[in-house]
Parts: sequence; structure tokens; C-alpha cells
Amino acid sequence: MKKILLLAVTFSLTSCAQVQQTLNQLPQIASQIPGNGTVDIASGLKEALNKGITQQVSKLTAVDGFYKNEAVKILMPEELQKVDATLRKVGLSSLADEGIKMLNRAAEDAVKEATPIFVTAVKNMTFTDAKNILLGSDNAATNYLQGSTTTALYAKFNPVIKNSFEKVGADAVWKNIITKYNTIPLVKKVNPDLTDYTTNQALSGVFKMIAVEEKEIRNDISARTTPLLQKVFALQDGK
Repeated sequence: MKKILLLAVTFSLTSCAQVQQTLNQLPQIASQIPGNGTVDIASGLKEALNKGITQQVSKLTAVDGFYKNEAVKILMPEELQKVDATLRKVGLSSLADEGIKMLNRAAEDAVKEATPIFVTAVKNMTFTDAKNILLGSDNAATNYLQGSTTTALYAKFNPVIKNSFEKVGADAVWKNIITKYNTIPLVKKVNPDLTDYTTNQALSGVFKMIAVEEKEIRNDISARTTPLLQKVFALQDGK
């Protein structure tokens, strides 16, 4: 009888310990259960992405948002690097500078079209997306946006950049640049697709700036400026 009672007590204590352990783990488990903490995770990531869009991408739409930001400033395409150098050698530095400024002005115009596309991508984020992003690399959220929006953004940016070139007179400036360069003896004549080039450079700049904000939120606790961001990214701290 004593042995039976001893076994019963031991079993009871063991069971209590297991229950307590389970209770202690509930917050961690709950954060991964659809319909419970998932809402917080998804909402936190959406808030982080929206913060990146607001804090960083919106800056690119301002005058000089690209042109005076060395991280994303658009320079002449590789095939025109010799054009730039040659123009400067023959005393046409101001013309070269004006051409670069026009590329950046067009990008600043185009990025204004980005926000609605980003909003749709963020709204469409699934639980699996959220989980993978939270536990992913420092630019996992940026990669998610890049994968889900690049095609749509290109389609929006390209015609805006083309129109912007016309609006600010970039087409005339670049025609002048190319014409002058092509008249220089012994140079290889060029005729680049500057609209496509500038579109891709604008896209690259947008995602680069979102990645900056994402990395800051992931690694700098002070950048988590709301209770929701603090709660959600605390989960990633212990991954």
C-alpha cells in the first residue's frame, strides 16, 4: 500500500511539473498559433514595413531625395561612364552634372507611385510569410516586398520616368549630351535606354532604403517605437 501511495504521489508531482512547464511555455506557443498571437506578429511586421515605407521611401520622393542621398544617387550607366569622363575633360562638366540630376529627378517623381503597391503587398501577407520574415535575415521583410512588388512597381515607374524626362526636359538634355559625345572623334557611339536604366535604379534605391529601416528595427531596440513593435521583435531577438 505504501509503495502504491508513493507511486501515486510521485506521478502527481511529475504531472504538476509538466503542467507548469506547459503553462510557462504558453506565451511562446501562443505567438505561433494562427488566430492567437499570429495577429500580433503579422500586425507588427506590417507596422514595421509601413514604418520603413513612411520613414525612408517617402524621403526619396522629395526634391533631391535621390540626388543628394549618396546611398541611392543614380549615376550614369556603365556604358556612359566614358561619356561622363570625356565631357568633363573637354570642359562640359556642367552638362554632365545636369544629365545626372535629370536621372535622379525622374526617379524622385516615379517613387510617388510606390505606396499603393506596397500597401497591397503588406495587406496580402500570410501567416507563413510573417513567420518566415520574423525569423529570417535582417532584410527578410525587404526581400518579401521586393518579391511581391517589383513587377508592379516597374510597370508604374517606367512610364512616369519617361514622362518625367519629357516634363523636366531631360530628353532634350540627354539628346544634347549624346549628340555632343558622338561627335567627338574616335569615340564609340552610344544610344542607351535611359528610361529602363533609371527605372531599375529607382527600384534598387527604394528597396535599399527599406532595408535600412528594417535592419535598424531588428537590431536597435530604441527604433521599436511602439509597444507592438517591441513585443513582436522581442520574439525574433531570441530566435
